[in-house]
Amino acid sequence: MSRRREAGQPVSFGHLYLSHTRSRVGIAVLGLVLLAIFLCWLGVARQIYIANFGYAVPETITEFARAVLFTPAGWTMIVVGNIVGFLFAVVVLTISVVSFPMLIDRDVSVGTAVLTSVRAVMVNPINMSLWGLIVAGLLFLGSLPLFLGLVIVLPVLGHATWHLYRRVVEPGPSESHELHPTRSRNYAADFPVALFYSWREKE
Repeated sequence: MSRRREAGQPVSFGHLYLSHTRSRVGIAVLGLVLLAIFLCWLGVARQIYIANFGYAVPETITEFARAVLFTPAGWTMIVVGNIVGFLFAVVVLTISVVSFPMLIDRDVSVGTAVLTSVRAVMVNPINMSLWGLIVAGLLFLGSLPLFLGLVIVLPVLGHATWHLYRRVVEPGPSESHELHPTRSRNYAADFPVALFYSWREKE
């Protein structure tokens, strides 16, 4: 939808689809890769807990909080856990920061999209680090009111990710005609009314 907005084309919820089969397959494969990384992180987190507290399970949340916040084992778990979690986060950011929008935008393989994402991070380490902090901060804020804030945060991050991709990755040799505006530009003030633009066109 962000791609169509940039092109100045009508946008509605009916355009929530992927243009070609390779995109659907590629996004599914990359999603499974991220799921595998998440499961690995859970396994490592469990081993970090076991290394510090053994296999004993706290009887209450209060007891668990006391053990984590007020014991040397808990401090060690916090430090090591955050370092390891940070490394996992860096890997996820590196392989996915522009790969998802690229899979939607172009008919490329998962390997090409991931390699492009890695190269983008290596060329722009400071900017990508700031972007990672922005994503983490907004997700944290969106999660505070019982995760309800994510209803707003996730679409905004998705839209911003598209524009990040467009600024970082050079246009291909044969850009689609969809990337050339066919009507006046949309602005943030139009949201979410612009989502129903195509319906207004028909009226």
